[in-house]
Amino acid sequence: MADRVRVYVSIGTNIHRRRHVSAALDALADTFGELRISPVYESEAVGFDGAPFYNLVVGLDTDWPVGRLSRYFKQLEADHGRRRDVPRFSARTLDLDILTYGQAAGTLDGIELPRAEILRNAFVLRPLADLAPEDTHPVCGRCYRELWRDYREDQKLWPVDFQWRGRWVSRAAG
Repeated sequence: MADRVRVYVSIGTNIHRRRHVSAALDALADTFGELRISPVYESEAVGFDGAPFYNLVVGLDTDWPVGRLSRYFKQLEADHGRRRDVPRFSARTLDLDILTYGQAAGTLDGIELPRAEILRNAFVLRPLADLAPEDTHPVCGRCYRELWRDYREDQKLWPVDFQWRGRWVSRAAG
């Protein structure tokens, strides 16, 4: 059996948000076991005019190679109505992206790691910093807490009340 590796995955949706986040968490937990789950954030659509998104990051441990994970995530997206025949920046039922695969850096099975959006988008970096504040970015070597502290882009996001399987995943500020 191959060694298990910690993988961080971003989840985003702006269509039937609660249903799709819960379905993704159910599928990931049923497939990979215990999950580490960040707070759920609502954010404005980036790159297009659209309904606000729910975004979060999940940590899971697996012995699956990157290519198998990517195919599984694409199938999970398709199972929940994700369309590939629309512009890249558009509304979506479910978006799952591998952010990191251990400390891998470079192209694995056609997937560029770590995912560039970690350093560009608040809706990825903030939940990752919440979930794994002391873990370090595989390329720049800085911990996610510091990267979030120094983040300067003007992207708005806010925590939302979210329950999954009868427990609070996140609570709105206030």
